This record gives sequence, structure tokens and C-alpha cells, in this order.
Amino acid sequence: MNYEEIFRARGGAYHRAMRDWPDARREEFRIPVGLAGVTTGDVVIDVPAGGGYMQRYLPAGARWHGHEPSASFQDSATAADSGLLPLPWAAGFADAALSVAGIHHLVDKRPLFRDVHRVLKPGGRFVLADAWEGSPVARFLDEFVGSYNSTGHNGIYVTQRTLDELAACGFAVQRAERTAYCWWFRDRLSMGAFCRLLFDIRGVDAETVAAAIETRLGITTRGAECGLNWELMIAVARREATAPAGA
Repeated sequence: MNYEEIFRARGGAYHRAMRDWPDARREEFRIPVGLAGVTTGDVVIDVPAGGGYMQRYLPAGARWHGHEPSASFQDSATAADSGLLPLPWAAGFADAALSVAGIHHLVDKRPLFRDVHRVLKPGGRFVLADAWEGSPVARFLDEFVGSYNSTGHNGIYVTQRTLDELAACGFAVQRAERTAYCWWFRDRLSMGAFCRLLFDIRGVDAETVAAAIETRLGITTRGAECGLNWELMIAVARREATAPAGA
């Protein structure tokens, strides 16, 4: 299944989880925004944008534009089942591009990279965050989530090849690091309930999901809060003036 098919089936559940626990993944959005160096007046594109969750973490005066190909994310600014590509902006439109936890559903990531290059101004920043192949997060998604959710899960995760493809598509990769942080909840059961809904897990309860998280990923406590240990590879790249021919 491609991105559009997957989230046509379970985007509604994902969106409800983000609506009901809007701050759970706050670090996952704040970190890329910070690394992109977004400032007042910047035009920022977010793709795929889901329900537009990134925009609340931008600094005041930055202008957010999201593109989401699945209309099941009811609040996304451009969700219309229109397809991921081409991106709906003119060449040189944006100062920065953000893509968080979406490209592991793309078999060939190069068409997206090329179109992001087109939409960015020369020197524009592209921050890409997704799971690294073979990481605990990737295994959790494919093994546990994939066994119980409505669509299965078989991610095409970030590898060194992905970073090489970014370079081939006209980006200078300035930083690429596996970055650990937490998703935060008021308690352990809320963590299980959120992930059960976010990933559209069926046939098991929130306690079973929480137990799988604790075993496979681990948790961190901070006062009364429960943190789900998460990690993404975050690459920071800058758009070079022209893309190599044939990239």
C-alpha cells in the first residue's frame, strides 16, 4: 500500500489521537523546527502535513503551508486526496521545508526530494526526520504495530542511501544524526491508549500496547509523567542552486 492508501484507511484514527493528546509529540515537532532555523517571516512547507500539527510549533510570524494527500486528516489545510506529488507551490516559494515521520511509506523518495528542491529558494533548508532502518522504532512499527493494525506495516526506512539520494537531488547534507527524545503522557495507560489510536491497533487493549512499548522501546518517568522513548534520524540539508542533471 502507498502513503495515500494507508492513510485513507487509518488517517482518521491517527488524527483523533493527535486531537485528543495534542502535546504528546511536542518534542518531535520542536526539534526539526529548531534545526531548520525558522524565524519570523519565513515561509515553511510541511509535507506530508497530516492534520497540520507542525504549525503550532513555529515561531510567531512564520507562515506555514501544509500539503497532505489524504483527506482523512480533516484539519489539514490542503488535504483533498489529490496525491502527494507534485507539490502545490511555485518554484522558489519556501524558505524551509519540514518532513516528519512520513517518508518511510515511500518506496522511491527521490521524486519528493526533487520537488522539495524545486519549491525551496536557493539556500533554503530541508529538515527530514524519520526512523532509521533496523532501529528499535522501525522494529516496533513493523513487528508489533504491523501485527495488529488495520493496514499492516512494512516501512522503507532511512539509510545511508537516503542521505546519498538527498545529495543527488541537489541538497548539501549538513547534519544527519539519530536523535532520541520522548513522547510525553500523564500516565502509562494514556501512552498505550494514544498509540493504540494513532497506529489504529486492533484486537488488543491499551494495557497490552503499553506493555509492548515498555518491552520494545522503554519508558522514561519525569515526576508523574510517562515518556515513551522514541528516536528518529534527523537530516538537515541546504538546497544548492541547481539540481544535478538526471537526479
